[in-house]
Amino acid sequence: MTTPGLTRRRMSGGGVWLFQVGASSPMAVLAGGIVATYATTAVVATPLTFPLLGALMGLLAVGYVAMSRTAPHAAPAYALLAQSFGPVAGLAGGALALVFYSAIQMSLYGLIGFTVASLVGGSWVLWAAVIWAIVAVCGLLHVSLSAFVVGSVLCVELAVITLFDIAGFAHPAGGSISADPVAFTGLWAPGIGGALALGIAAFIGFDTAPAYSEEVRTSKSISRSTLAAVLFMALFYGVSAWALAVAVGPAKIADTARDPNAGLPFALFDQWYGGGLSLLATLLLITSVTVAMLSFHNTIARYLFAMAREGVLPTWLARTGTSGRAQGAPTGGSIVQSASALVVVGVLAIAGADPIKVVFTWLSAAGAAGILVMLVLISAGSLRFFRRGGGTNESLFITTILPSLGVIAGSGVLVIMLLHLDSLLGIPAGSPQQLIIPAVVLGTLLVGILWGSLLRTKGSQVLDDVGRGRPDPLRVLDQRLQDLDV
Repeated sequence: MTTPGLTRRRMSGGGVWLFQVGASSPMAVLAGGIVATYATTAVVATPLTFPLLGALMGLLAVGYVAMSRTAPHAAPAYALLAQSFGPVAGLAGGALALVFYSAIQMSLYGLIGFTVASLVGGSWVLWAAVIWAIVAVCGLLHVSLSAFVVGSVLCVELAVITLFDIAGFAHPAGGSISADPVAFTGLWAPGIGGALALGIAAFIGFDTAPAYSEEVRTSKSISRSTLAAVLFMALFYGVSAWALAVAVGPAKIADTARDPNAGLPFALFDQWYGGGLSLLATLLLITSVTVAMLSFHNTIARYLFAMAREGVLPTWLARTGTSGRAQGAPTGGSIVQSASALVVVGVLAIAGADPIKVVFTWLSAAGAAGILVMLVLISAGSLRFFRRGGGTNESLFITTILPSLGVIAGSGVLVIMLLHLDSLLGIPAGSPQQLIIPAVVLGTLLVGILWGSLLRTKGSQVLDDVGRGRPDPLRVLDQRLQDLDV
């Protein structure tokens, strides 16, 4: 007999990769992120920012995934910071993850609601509510079923974007493929800081893999899927940005991207393939965002489950499905995540917030900033973790050199991002509104620290177990053993 818990050894590395790439929403990156970067920064070398940011994310991932192999946990930021800097730091990490993964997930309700309303009419709030119901139901399913949904949509989405890239290079403006978008001299353009700041959001999602570390078949699946996801995003998005610039022309790409009547990139689909593929691409934007929302939903649900399992959150949040298609799914955390999204987005809608300028732009920018802070802290924590004897004889590159470079580079990009929040938020340079997101990030850290300090003041024994909870292998369903009769 088993007790409720996440099903062990059920998920493949490929399934984790699907959630990572799905969370980044490739069609939204092409139709939203890349077009917006050209429009707001006029940086022709935008394609090169993706490999640069990919290298940064790879550095930040080294210590993160190395620690997660030694200390697998469904709430990795919470557990790894606890084992590096102590339980109070773990609670601060958990607060960062819960708040800012939620911010990203909730921001997408504004984008998808606006997109569907623009396509078929009606209120964006109504369509956001429909998508909320779909995500809420899928979030209660077993992880392998969720992976099937994500994978099915993602494969079609990547195929259509690949067709776009091929046509872009086959129909270059001016008759020849320009190398200007991939010329390194373009990285010294005035708007490069803003381009880097905008590009960070395209990679958010690669970092969710360790949340599945208790469910994957082998410990190596996390590191392999993370490396594959970062490399894929860096190259795929870079090539797509280059294809768009080649098709429009490097000299005209910024002005065309700013023109709402130009309809990038869907107008190019119309031009090359006819209205059928353009409509499919638009529909895939909707499904892509839905898949991203489901990916973040699953991650948040696992954080709530794992933290409740250790007593720092109400224990009923640690409930999991025990039968059927919900078996092993963190149902308690899933329900709370759905409810919180409904409340936050509902309040914004009642307040009359613009779905793109406020709900999507502000929440996604806050999410990207908060998650980047979390990754830098984890990379710094890995240095202490390995110095104190953690790990399994990893090399000096894994334990010290690469994580150190990650902390330095990540901190630098974080500063650049915060200095260019006006580009991200579409507000006047120097506006006091730029202080809101840094204040929210700092406030979240302080809440986590205060949370841990209060537990310590009360003499709670919970702090001793923060980040150290493990499923009992004799009490939690193991996929390889579930059919044995004993």
